[in-house]
Amino acid sequence: MIKNLSSYKCQNCNFYYSKWAGQCTECGSWSSIEKDDSLTKGPIKKVFSGKKGKSIELQTLLSEEVEPPRLLTNMSEFDRVLGGGLVPASAILLSGDPGIGKSTLLLQVATLVADQGSSVIYISGEEAPAQIRMRARRLEKEQSLLKIASETNLRDILTTLDHEKVDLLILDSIQTIYADHIESSPGSVGQVRACVLELTNFAKKKGISIIFVGHVTKDGQIAGPKLVEHMVDTVLHFEGERGVHFRILRAIKNRFGASDEIGVFEMTGKGLQEVRNPSELFLSERNTGNNGSVVFSAMEGTRPVLVEIQALVAPSSLATPRRTVVGWDSARLSMVIAILDARCGRSFLGKDVYLNVAGGMRILEPAADLAVAAALMSATEEIILKENTVVFGELSLSGALRQVTQSDARIKEAKKLGFTSIQLPSQSKVSTHTNIELKEYDSILDFIDKNIKTS
Repeated sequence: MIKNLSSYKCQNCNFYYSKWAGQCTECGSWSSIEKDDSLTKGPIKKVFSGKKGKSIELQTLLSEEVEPPRLLTNMSEFDRVLGGGLVPASAILLSGDPGIGKSTLLLQVATLVADQGSSVIYISGEEAPAQIRMRARRLEKEQSLLKIASETNLRDILTTLDHEKVDLLILDSIQTIYADHIESSPGSVGQVRACVLELTNFAKKKGISIIFVGHVTKDGQIAGPKLVEHMVDTVLHFEGERGVHFRILRAIKNRFGASDEIGVFEMTGKGLQEVRNPSELFLSERNTGNNGSVVFSAMEGTRPVLVEIQALVAPSSLATPRRTVVGWDSARLSMVIAILDARCGRSFLGKDVYLNVAGGMRILEPAADLAVAAALMSATEEIILKENTVVFGELSLSGALRQVTQSDARIKEAKKLGFTSIQLPSQSKVSTHTNIELKEYDSILDFIDKNIKTS
């Protein structure tokens, strides 16, 4: 008798099991193991059953085909993150924490595009049409020509779209959509993967721009298989702190523009308002008379943004002092503290260290090393750095300062906001700037000797 070789496979990492299990032991994902029909009694069956496919038409890169124009949303911060507007036949995945404002942002985008004469359909699997209308009235968008619906069945959605002229489709959210030919429940790995694949292929064939809303896990990762992020053209993340009134839209992946580009919005009673000058917003409440405060010029995609880095150093009664970081990498803070100890003789033993990027901004680049070190030393020595000074530079483990990218753009942004002094690595490649002082340093020890001891 031939043994039945049918088995189960994890839809996230493709690991095979002889029987069903709730959690994959290889990748740790839950509810991702489903029955796999590729193995049957006897030999593995042929995929194409001996039939030939049709020949593919091959083309060269030298094509005279004109690229279709992008669809502008008239929300400049949103268009900026996308790289200049919505690309036809593209798929966008928007993620963010619950209650951060994803649905509000997309409803505003949908009404703005619909008011330009484009056909926009907003389908929600989480809200009834009456609830969508209530939110539209709060945003003062109830007169928009936007078409709305509440549906979760993928087959019904595709049938409707096939009979409608659509320029932009918004689905809130992809975890609520289900394909009725798949047995697993909505939101499972298999359902999410199948729904994204079908909708993305439909968008490519019909030339529709489509935006999915994606839930996130407690770790901040997009729920569902990682494959979904590879299937779409653009991945956006909407982030912000609950106690802060502004939000940041960040491009994680973008096939049609720069990645790590950001758009800044302010949450108001009438929805999200664009912030055209984020640097001015982040520095608006800065108190120049406090120690431990340093202004850093960050690069977010192609945009320079000035933010305030705050540090507090206090005696600790704990055996292991606290190292608390908000808005920066905690491992990078430990490295900077170790450099200050080993290369500059400034010990933080027995001291709690708190570091904060003011306003809820999150800094991801190593160019903030020098600003963090300056803030720590200012807090330790209780010395205030010179007013109207911007600091940036990367630290090596030897204590030397390394140049950072786009120094000229950082300097221009600082100059535009009235800063008169820039402290940066001596190896930086910068142009000549008038009405602004450039102070260059070879190492962190050189920086401390000329700023901390002489202040």
